[in-house]
Amino acid sequence: MKNKIKTIAFDADDTLWINEPYFQEAEKQFCDMLQDYLPHHTVSQELFKTEMKNLHLYGYGVKGFMLCMIETIGRISGNKAPISLVNKTIELGQELLQKPIQLLEGVQHTLESLNGKYRLVVATKGDLLDQERKLKNSGLQDYFHHIEIMSDKQISDYTKLLKHLDCQPENFLMLGNSIKSDILPVLDLGGYAAHIPYHITWTHEQHESTLQHKNFMELERIDQVLEYLD
Repeated sequence: MKNKIKTIAFDADDTLWINEPYFQEAEKQFCDMLQDYLPHHTVSQELFKTEMKNLHLYGYGVKGFMLCMIETIGRISGNKAPISLVNKTIELGQELLQKPIQLLEGVQHTLESLNGKYRLVVATKGDLLDQERKLKNSGLQDYFHHIEIMSDKQISDYTKLLKHLDCQPENFLMLGNSIKSDILPVLDLGGYAAHIPYHITWTHEQHESTLQHKNFMELERIDQVLEYLD
């Protein structure tokens, strides 16, 4: 593999830096706000249903999450909830957009080690402004040849990215924490993929079945990819 790889792409959220714990904490606070209407777990289920219904409209990111919380308030309360709940929900979303960037273990060392040897890119889903802000605040921006904020991570999205990079699938390695978004589409295209699990994964991104593929690597930490490439 190491003689074939020319371009290495990194997912961002929960691969380069912490993200999902912030969302789950915001969701917990949201569910607490609505405990007078429904139990915590039921509010969480209703919010997820709203997110899935609107995913094709809003895409991924904090702003869509905020709109889904507001919609869920209306449905759960029969449109009788006080406006103060909506205001608190907006505050939750704004707090999410201003969370500090905390790099995951091994990220800096990995990028320093690969810099200059491979073309490094970021390939991540999410809101454009938010992801650009996080990348800037991470201090990692200078490592990357290209930044791709993707509306989704289907085979067609990776095909478009590879065409833009003028890169063949067999010369491409994707690293990320989601089997569903970061691994399976790349393997289907004939590329290489390394899964770096994070201890918290959004329900929509969870994938339970065991994966076996000649181009697939299961890692415990991001810096373990260096063992495969050196």
